[in-house]
Amino acid sequence: MAQEKNYTLIVGMGKTGNAIADFLNAQGENIVITDLDASKTNETEIFIKKGIKAEIGFHNIKSFKNARRIIVSPGVPLTLNELKEARKAGIPITGELDIISELIDIPILAITGTNGKTTVTTLLGDMLKASGLNPFVCGNIGTPIINYLSNNKKADIIVAEISSFQLDTANKFQPDIAVLLNIAEDHLDRYKSFDDYAESKWSIFKNQTKNQYAIINKQINNIDKKTENIKSEILYFNEQNNTNGNEYNAIINSDHINIKGSNIDLTKSKLKGTHNKENIAAASLATLAAKGSINGIKKGLENFTPLPHRVEFVDSINGIDFYNDSKATNPDAVKRAIEYFDQNILLIMGGQEKDTDFACLKTAMGTKIKNLIVMGDAKDKIADTFSNICKIIHADSMKDAVTIAYKNGEAGDIILLSPGCASFDMYNSYSQRGFDFINKTRKLKQEGLQN
Repeated sequence: MAQEKNYTLIVGMGKTGNAIADFLNAQGENIVITDLDASKTNETEIFIKKGIKAEIGFHNIKSFKNARRIIVSPGVPLTLNELKEARKAGIPITGELDIISELIDIPILAITGTNGKTTVTTLLGDMLKASGLNPFVCGNIGTPIINYLSNNKKADIIVAEISSFQLDTANKFQPDIAVLLNIAEDHLDRYKSFDDYAESKWSIFKNQTKNQYAIINKQINNIDKKTENIKSEILYFNEQNNTNGNEYNAIINSDHINIKGSNIDLTKSKLKGTHNKENIAAASLATLAAKGSINGIKKGLENFTPLPHRVEFVDSINGIDFYNDSKATNPDAVKRAIEYFDQNILLIMGGQEKDTDFACLKTAMGTKIKNLIVMGDAKDKIADTFSNICKIIHADSMKDAVTIAYKNGEAGDIILLSPGCASFDMYNSYSQRGFDFINKTRKLKQEGLQN
């Protein structure tokens, strides 16, 4: 064991934890990293060669109690018993956001929300580039924020997708521009209640000052009370009456967004659906707050290609259209996907649920759902919830689900994979699940052409 109190303990060998370990080690810090996953032998060997002590397959309580500080990766629950004991021992517990707050000296634009974060973060990067700025796009989108500090290229601004898990360990984080897209039920396996989850999202604004910006969806429940203590300048999108008189507020209309006296033409965008109007409005406001331009917003939007696994058209077989919305890992995302279509949907749902109440989807489903195909760990819970809404069919695999949906469909129908659950019961990620749906759809088409 490293000498007491002279090392930083990093909990979790995920992408973020590993990046923090590498960075701090390069700065000369004494590092110990730990992970319960005993299969991470390759990572362990690499760390050992770098002089980093790695403990895998177990957590040593002494490593927690004797650390100078503990940095927790976003995927690690803060209810971990060893973390509780460390708190009792007075060991500081923090995360990536507080580390970068001390070290990054350029503006930070942070985006959070239940749904749409990756789309808005990517779109913002494009709008800022089209405005002549040089953003470093990172965060929960895939590149740890701390990687900027190892990057030799200087950026004008950090554009970071931020999860609630990251915010839970942020005590000092103070983004210059913070965006809250929406709040809907999710991750209730990690939070005691929906209110606790919502508070985590709202905490992105807690350290901001009057010279910074808070960009918020006006439609979020209880917004007037929640914004009372925000010290930064608030800019709203979805704002119809412009109640606070701020000219930067974004008003969403059917085919355009009005912002600062200019109209952003939505008909030229490949991003469709009500939820994407909100995403575009949020990105537009954030672009202006970051000193981007209206022309940059328009150019970035027109050239933006929608990200995969988000109501993504896959193929058409005998007049039946297949859509991949594997990124929909909570009911609110499924609701938004359903709203995208008119009717005749054969919906594929299921996966690893997160103490989720699926009943909130009943109104959205209405008469639109022709059949509901359920799969994965949550299939029985989903089937019970919607047994009085539509016909339920059980599937044992993605191949089974795609085949069943197709056999029950007819020309003009929509087959939509929108799981409403995490993927980890059957897949390593939502993207792996989405690609499996795509592959099974294309194989179905090939088999049909050969018959």
